[in-house]
Amino acid sequence: MRRFKDLDDREILALAISLEEEHGRIYAEYAAGLRETFPASAKVFTDMAEEEDLHRRWLIDVFQKRFGDHIPLIRRQDVAGFLKHEPIWMVRPLGLDKVRAQAEAIETETRQFYRSALERTTDASTRKLLGDLISAEDKHVSLAQELNEGLTPDVKAQEAADEHRAFVLQYVQPGFTGLIDGSVSTLAPIFAAAFATQNTWQTFLVGMAASVGAGISMGIAEAMADDGLISGRGHPWMRGAITGLMTALGGLGHTLPYLIPDFWTATVIAAVIVLIELWLIAWIRAKYMDSKFVRAAFEVVLGGMVVFAVGILIGSA
Repeated sequence: MRRFKDLDDREILALAISLEEEHGRIYAEYAAGLRETFPASAKVFTDMAEEEDLHRRWLIDVFQKRFGDHIPLIRRQDVAGFLKHEPIWMVRPLGLDKVRAQAEAIETETRQFYRSALERTTDASTRKLLGDLISAEDKHVSLAQELNEGLTPDVKAQEAADEHRAFVLQYVQPGFTGLIDGSVSTLAPIFAAAFATQNTWQTFLVGMAASVGAGISMGIAEAMADDGLISGRGHPWMRGAITGLMTALGGLGHTLPYLIPDFWTATVIAAVIVLIELWLIAWIRAKYMDSKFVRAAFEVVLGGMVVFAVGILIGSA
C-alpha cells in the first residue's frame, strides 16, 4: 500500500476521481434500497449521487488539463489510512440509521482527504477545485447527519456528532483493538505455561513476557498502519500508545494473579478475571461498535473460552 504523503498531484487527483465514482455508485444503491420505505431520503441520496458524478467530471477536467488523458487506477484500498466500509448497501431492506451513519463517515473521511490534499498542492486550479469540493463535502456531511425518517430536523448538533465520532476513532477503537488482542491472544501461552509447570512464578514471567511483548508489537503495528491524515483517527503514535497500553493491560489482568504462591488459588482468580475481561470487551463492542450485546457477548466469550481451553489442553499434555 502507498502512503498518502508519498502521492504526487497526479496520483492524488486520480485517487479523488476514483473516490467520487465509488461514492456516487454507493449513494445510488442507497437510493434504490430506500425508495420504497423512505422515498424522501432516497431522493436525497439520488441528488448526492448526481453531485458526486459532477465532482468526478470536475476532477477529470482538471486532470486532463494538467496531466493528459490517461488516468492511473488508484483506489482507496491502494492507499494506507482509508477506513473499510461494510457493503451495507447490498442488504435489503436497508436500515436508515446505518445508512445515515455510513454516509456521514464516508463524507467526513472524503472531506478530510480533500483538506489534506489542499495542503499538499500549489497548483492554482487544483487548489480552487479542492476548496470547492471541501465546501460540497461539508454540505453532504450535514445532509447525512440530518437524515432520518421523514427528514425531521430533530438531530444532534453537528459539533457533538463530530466530537463523538472523533472520540470513537481516536481512542475507543485503538483501545478496543488492544484490549481484545491482549486479553484473548495471551490466554493460550499463559494458561499453557501454568498447567505445564504448575509453578506460579514461572507462569507470571511467561505472562509478563507475552503481555509486554504483545503490547509493543501491537502499538508499533497500529502506529505504522495509518498516519491519520485521511481517516481522522488522530496522531499515529498516540493511537499506537493507546493500543499498546491496552494490549499489555489485557494480558496483565490474568497474569498478575500468578504472584500468589498457591497455584490453584492463582488460577481460579485468573480465570475469573478472564471472564470479566471478556464481558468488558463485549460491553465496549455493544456500546461503541453498533452491535447487540447478546451477540457480542456470545462471540467474544465463546472465542475467548476456546483459546482458554486450548492453552489448558496444551499445557496439560
